[in-house]
Amino acid sequence: MKVLLAEYTTAHDPVLAHEGRAMLGVLRESFERCGYDVVHPDEGDFADEIERLAPVCDAGLVIAPDHLLSRFTMILEQHTHNLGCGFMSVALCANKVQTRKILLQHGIPVPGEPGPGKRVIKPVRGCGAQGVRLSDGVAGSDEFAERYIDGEHFSVSIILHRVIGDACLYFSGAPPLVLAVNRQQIGIDPDGSFHYLGGETPVHPPQEAEIISTAKKAVEVLGCQGYCGVDMVVADKVYVVDVNPRITTSLVGIAACMDEEIADLLVAASKGAGPAEVHFSGRARFDTNGTVTRV
Repeated sequence: MKVLLAEYTTAHDPVLAHEGRAMLGVLRESFERCGYDVVHPDEGDFADEIERLAPVCDAGLVIAPDHLLSRFTMILEQHTHNLGCGFMSVALCANKVQTRKILLQHGIPVPGEPGPGKRVIKPVRGCGAQGVRLSDGVAGSDEFAERYIDGEHFSVSIILHRVIGDACLYFSGAPPLVLAVNRQQIGIDPDGSFHYLGGETPVHPPQEAEIISTAKKAVEVLGCQGYCGVDMVVADKVYVVDVNPRITTSLVGIAACMDEEIADLLVAASKGAGPAEVHFSGRARFDTNGTVTRV
């Protein structure tokens, strides 16, 4: 089988390219170990490359910043079997304000409205920590503000099953496959800018059960499929701060110590199948350049 792995940032976004290369490298090696012929877009127009390559592939996966991902995923889905989240759910999650509203409607804790003093200001459509800052100012155009939660940062990496029929997409009924809870390392510059620096995985904090159940509920109410990452802050309760409907950098650490192959898991889940759990040999620390240290 031939699979298209289309990663946007390596050729088109130098700020995020180091994370893109790290994720792409892990995926490519896994698919090749599982016997797939892996193809990548050439440099040039990314959308045109997906449209050119997808029809000759049995399956494909797009990795791109959230605000661009829906368009590229839609093109992929028109031509081959998508191993990631569907383009409509991607579009929803890319709008952080709409995502926040839906989570609130379903009783999922998110940071509240900001009070006096410091608050977190985020782009309405952003990727990771880009443009996120701690400030006592007001949100600008295409931004929003929320209460700053002083707590521990975690994420949950999770895969949701689905099946594509002749004319529709439907869920198989299989429960989400939780890969790992990951501790996140977040830096804050003197000017208040947030930076994601990597993390450690798998970890088992005291609130693990609540972290996992909250993450599962979040991705399910948003209609996500495939690999997703749910970012959280744990303080007086577990707060969801972002939902990423795509491969995330945590995969670099997960793949280093997970017994199963991520390629097998993604393909199986896209057909409504796969294991009920995964297994780990130790833990790993990782950074955004793809450097992994086993611990």
